Amino acid sequence: MKTGSWKGYLSVTAAALMWASCGTAGKALFNAGISPFILVQTRVTLAALFLIIFFSLYRPALLKIRHRDIGYLILFGGVFMAIMQLSYFMAISRIQVAAAILLQYLAPGLVACFSFLFWKERITPFKTAALLMSLIGCYLVVGGYDIALLRLNHVGIIWGLISALAFASTTLLGERVMHRYNPWTVLTYGFLFSSLALNLIHRPASVLTQSFTLIHWATILYIVIIGTLIPFGLYLTGVNYIRSTRTIITATLEPITAAFLSFFLLGEAFEPLQIIGGITVLVAIMLLQRERELDELSPETIRGQTS
Repeated sequence: MKTGSWKGYLSVTAAALMWASCGTAGKALFNAGISPFILVQTRVTLAALFLIIFFSLYRPALLKIRHRDIGYLILFGGVFMAIMQLSYFMAISRIQVAAAILLQYLAPGLVACFSFLFWKERITPFKTAALLMSLIGCYLVVGGYDIALLRLNHVGIIWGLISALAFASTTLLGERVMHRYNPWTVLTYGFLFSSLALNLIHRPASVLTQSFTLIHWATILYIVIIGTLIPFGLYLTGVNYIRSTRTIITATLEPITAAFLSFFLLGEAFEPLQIIGGITVLVAIMLLQRERELDELSPETIRGQTS
């Protein structure tokens, strides 16, 4: 394997591990009585401040955008990204951390469905099988086979599905905007407009009115720095070395790691059928992304790109 490939895989692996720890840390805060909304509001606000200050000092060119693109970025960050962040942590507060993450991993399947319907992407038996596997796997993960378990978790499941829809929408809109800007530019304005939206909905800087302990503040900063800023940087670094489809497959380590962390640190355990469902979802994602990579390498696609 080339040196660049190793760097890519290691970067994405580290990002997945950090994102998984972010979910587990968030669940610990929720168990301590902290509101998911306040955590998300604080997370995106501090992330936006860190990025704007850093790029203002060291790479101001990355903060330059055209006026005509402000609407896209507001929609991207202020609507879809804000909903994705909030619904993700709302799901984690209600159901198992790994289950919430796996529900969000329905997003690649939703993006594929959108591509089939509106972009006339080629449908193959493998893609169809992957989508069905993804749905069946998520049905098992959320305990659909047990009415009592399903009823107990139905609010968290709804938040998880909203998270998947918002993630898919953010991905589709983000891909369009990133054709014109550096990914860091899009990410910075995404956090900025998410922060503005959430601070308009809820009292600004409401986190300062909370009686948090030093451990609570340390955990929040951990989520902002180790669970947000650094993993995004590592993930974007990985994309530079390996294909984007492979980065997504490698990132499926996130729910696996989250399952282990939440089991050992929070005592959350999956039933056997939920474990089978989780494995099914991960295999479906790998199949779907592998097929997408083959599509990108097909002679028809290459001719279209060179014509």
